Parts: sequence; C-alpha cells; structure tokens
Amino acid sequence: MSTRSPIPHSAGLYLALIQLLFTLTWTVYAIYLPRLAAQVGIPPSAVILILMMDQAIFTLSDFATGVAADKVSRTIGRLGRIVAAVTILSCIAFVALPFVSGASPASVAVFFTLTVIWTTTSSALRAPPLMLLGKYAAKPAIPYLSSLAMVGYGLAGAAAPYLAITLREVDPRWPFAIASIAVVLATLGLVYVERALARDAAPPAPSATPPERKPAEVTPVVFAIAMVVLALGYQLHFAINTAPLFRQFSQDIDLLMPVFWIGFNVAMFPATLLVKRWGGFAVMGVFGIIGALAIVVAESAAALNLLVVAQVAAGASWGCILMSAFCAAFDAAKANTEGKMVGILFSALAFATFTRMAAIAAGLQRDPAWTGLLQWAPTICWMIAGAALFYVGFVRVRRWMTAPV
Repeated sequence: MSTRSPIPHSAGLYLALIQLLFTLTWTVYAIYLPRLAAQVGIPPSAVILILMMDQAIFTLSDFATGVAADKVSRTIGRLGRIVAAVTILSCIAFVALPFVSGASPASVAVFFTLTVIWTTTSSALRAPPLMLLGKYAAKPAIPYLSSLAMVGYGLAGAAAPYLAITLREVDPRWPFAIASIAVVLATLGLVYVERALARDAAPPAPSATPPERKPAEVTPVVFAIAMVVLALGYQLHFAINTAPLFRQFSQDIDLLMPVFWIGFNVAMFPATLLVKRWGGFAVMGVFGIIGALAIVVAESAAALNLLVVAQVAAGASWGCILMSAFCAAFDAAKANTEGKMVGILFSALAFATFTRMAAIAAGLQRDPAWTGLLQWAPTICWMIAGAALFYVGFVRVRRWMTAPV
C-alpha cells in the first residue's frame, strides 16, 4: 500500500501557473513579433520563418532539457535553482527584444541572437517542471495533477484572441516587462515545490515485498510518433481549419474560437478517472477516436450551434489526449527518465507546430490541390493514432492483468 501523502493540489496549481505564464509570454511574443521585426528592417514575409525557427529550436531543446532534468534532479532542490537561473537569463533576453531597433545588419544580428537565447532557454519552463510529477507524485495522483497543470495551457489558449485585441495598441515594452517579471517570480518557487514533492514521496519498498506487475513497455520512438501525429491533427484542425468553419456562420471569430478551450479545460478532470482505471495510452486512443468523430461533425455542420458543440467536443478530446499523454509518458518512463519522456512529448508538440507553420508558409491552405487534404487530415491523424494507441493500451492492460505477480 502506498504511504504517500494525499494529492498535493498546491503543486498542480503551481505548475498550472507556470504553464499559463509561459504560454501567455509566448502569445505576447507572437502578437508583437511582426512589429518588432519591422523595427530592425525584417520584412513581414519573414515573420513566419522566425516562428518556424523558434519551433525548430523548441523541438531540439525540449528533449535536451528533459534529459538534463533527469540528471540534475538527482540532487533535490538543484533542478529548481537551475530552472530559476536559466529563466532569469531567458527573461533578460525577452525584455531586451522590444528595445532593438534600427534597420541595419547589426540590429538584425542582435535581434536574432536575443530571439535564439530566449527560445532556447525558455525550454527550461516546459519539460523540467512537469517531470517532477512523474518523479515524485504518487501514481494515482498523476492524472489529476496533470489536469491541473494543463489548465494553465488551456486558459492561455482561450485568452489568446482577447489578448491580441487588448495589446494591439500597447507599447510592447510594457507587456514584455510585465510578463517577464511574472514568470521570474513564479519560477522562484519551483525549488520549494520540488522539495515538497520529494518530501512527500513514498520511501523505497522493503526488499521482501514481491515485485509489482508491470505492463508491456512502449518505446520512446513509438510514443514520439503517436504524439506527433496527434499534435499535427490538433494543429491543422484548430489553427488552420477552425476559423474558416466559423466564418461560414459568423464573423465573431474572437468570441467563438475559445469554445474549443472550454471543452479542453472542462473534460480533463472527469477523464482522470478513466486514466486511473485503464491507463494513459488507452484513454489517449479513445479520445483520439472521439475527437476524430467530432471533427467530422464540425466539418459537415450545417448550423452554428452544431459547429459549436462539435468544437467543444474536439477541444475536450484534445484536453483528454494531452492530459493522458503526460500520464502515459510517466507510465512508460523507466527509473530516472521521466524528464526524457516529457521532453519527447514537448518536442513532438513543437515539431507539429513547426509542420503547421511550414504548411502556412508554403500557402497550402490557399492551394485548391491541398484544400481537401488539409480539411480531412486532422480526422485521419486522430483516427489512425487513436486506434493504434487504443490497441497499445488494450494490450498493456491485458498483459498487466495476466502477468505473474
């Protein structure tokens, strides 16, 4: 029987705050990037290439910081200190971006240097904090804590359209400074959260205790491929297809886009009960299939009300997929590889974002030859990945139930 303390809700709420602030910081950056680029003479057509560069850096640095987190977290409290120090460096580069001006090669070089520093170092706020859940939290608490952590991500997604409207005429130096101060102050508490989770962790089981049954292993490569396919389905549906779908019925896009995130935030918590029962992989599969069906309804909706319901269902499915993915990552991780698995998850999300941006940069959404593929690609991605993960989850549960104790 586990001797760990009850679910540390404060840790989950703290991680939600970290994800919320980081995602809002990225949103502020994306809103102002065209204006900042213009200050140094970078043409508007190159902005999408800068964003693609950022996602390429995230793809590499998320995995690297996850692996590094596994190593430094062997000393309790060390991870929190390192993340705080790297975050301070990241925020210094971030705050400096609006102050770079002048259409000259030197200004462009400084702008790109600051952007690369900020993007690379900000990966410290993605995989490392969340790996603490898999390392220290009791296994039954992980689904609920993962849901709490992802609420910050969902709230930031819902707030993005309103933030873009609010900041349209604001001097970028103020949002950049305020966002940086908030991120630094929030990150300073990570060392205390890390020590609290480590203190509440269960002691090693006595050697006389029979070994616990283990489900069949899932390799990091299989997990990465599944996450890329699922994340690509989300990116294509929400970032490319959703706005045109709503425009068929209404021009109030800023009011309608957040309904996806309402479903995202609401559905995760009930789904934690399914994860406890059947495991992360099976639940990812189930909601991948449900989400694919929701997208089919959205694409064929003949009325705004039906489209809104379908979008809420699609958002709910993505929320459950993402929450379950963290649980699956921790479940598949071997000892001291929790950071590596979470790093793979974030790298997959970044790579999918990069792919979606590449499609936009290539103008595929405006090419009639690609329109049909982009319309139904999210359904195909979620249906195939969902069916495969459901099978993987089913096999893991069956092997776990039949394995000798």
